[in-house]
Order: sequence, then structure tokens, then C-alpha cells
Amino acid sequence: MVEFRKAPEGGSVQKALADTRKSAFQKYKEIFWGRGNISFAIKFEACQTLISWLPGALGFFLRKTFYPGLFKRVGKGVVFGRNITIRHPKKISIGSNTSIDDNVVLDAKGNSNEGIVIGSNVVVGRNTILSCKEGSIYLGDFANISANCSLLSETSITVGRYSFLAGHCYLVAGGNHSFESLEIPIMFQPSLDKGGITVGDDVWIGASTTILDGVIVGTGCVVGAGALVKDSLPEYSVAVGVPAKIIRNRRGRSENR
Repeated sequence: MVEFRKAPEGGSVQKALADTRKSAFQKYKEIFWGRGNISFAIKFEACQTLISWLPGALGFFLRKTFYPGLFKRVGKGVVFGRNITIRHPKKISIGSNTSIDDNVVLDAKGNSNEGIVIGSNVVVGRNTILSCKEGSIYLGDFANISANCSLLSETSITVGRYSFLAGHCYLVAGGNHSFESLEIPIMFQPSLDKGGITVGDDVWIGASTTILDGVIVGTGCVVGAGALVKDSLPEYSVAVGVPAKIIRNRRGRSENR
């Protein structure tokens, strides 16, 4: 049986905005800038206002020139698309030759998390959301996250090297709420976690798959489109369905589960 643990507090935009002890400016700073002095804040705002939306070669060139200075680390040859939402950029690292497509959300907010670490030669597809809520997200080298995926982390999400997620996949690490009290809205009761999500190397996740907290998808697995993965999968498993069931092993063994 998986043991639930209390997840770290904080990282919620809704809760931050509801905090009446802080001014609107303080809330904006905590949600978007995170770390950084006033010089960084001016550069961040200028980039978001003046060049984040620019189309064509001019926008491509300006983002390639000025965006790397916003982040903790950016390698060579990184491509930044239009209208990328960036939160807490000083907790975001991006390796070389990686592509971040249009309308991606890179949200590394949190007080004690590492943030978002993206390896080299990674593709993050259009409209995809990488969102931390006191958790962290790690994408290994050559990972490919297709369009319209959502990776939401209160603890940890790891996608291994050469692994790829087809469109509209949903990974949520944490997000389980206690609901014992009838006096407190559920969203304000403690969050619980099962230990995060780990997707091993060389894994293929089919379109519209959901992977829940506490799951380990072993190296070399294949998960069919539309699956709901709520239990861990051994290496080289092929799994389909809701909930996902193992139908065979790529090493040649049949499964009857």
C-alpha cells in the first residue's frame, strides 16, 4: 500500500492572490519574477512586453538574443517560440539545441523546489504546460513533449531520455487533497502526495494518456492512447486501457492481467 505524505505548502496562484496581507505588487512579484533584483525585473518585463509576441525572423532573433539572460541557465541553439508564459525564470535551466514552441507555459514557482530542468535536444510542443506548485519537473535529453500536454508537479515529475509524450497527455504529481474537514473548503485543506511520477528512458506515451501520482513507468514501456495509468509499469511493458493493463512485454513475454 502506498503511504500518503503531506505535500509542501505554497505554490498556488489562487492562494497567493487570496492573501490579503500582501499588496498587488508583492503578489505579482512572487508569482512571476521570483528571485531577482530590480534590474532583472525591468529586463523581464521588457522582454515579455516588447518581444515575447513578435512574429517572424525578428521575433526569433530577439528572443534568441535576450531570453537566455532571464533564466538560470540556457545552452546554445535554444529556440523560443511566441507568447511563452514564464514564471520564476531563475529556477529554470534549459540545455542546448532545445525548442520551446509557441504558447508554452514554463512555471517554476515555489519557495523551496528546484524548479524546471530541461535537458538538451528536447522539444516542448505548442500550448504545453510545465507547472510547478512547490514541486520540480525534469526532462531528460532528447525528450519530446507534444502539443497540449500538461505536467503539473507538487513534488517531482521526471521524463527520461528519448521518451516522448503524444498530444494531450496529463501528468499530475501530487494534487491529492485531504477532505476530512467539513468546515474548510477542500482546496484549502492539506495536499497529499504519493511520491511523484517517474517516466523512464525510451518510453512512448500515447495521446490523451493520464498518469497519476506515485506511478513509475519503467524503461522502454509503451502506453496506448487514452490510457489511465494509476499503477507502476515494469520495464518494457505494453499497457492499454482505463485503468491501464499490461498486455505484453516487449522482451517477448505475454501478460495476462
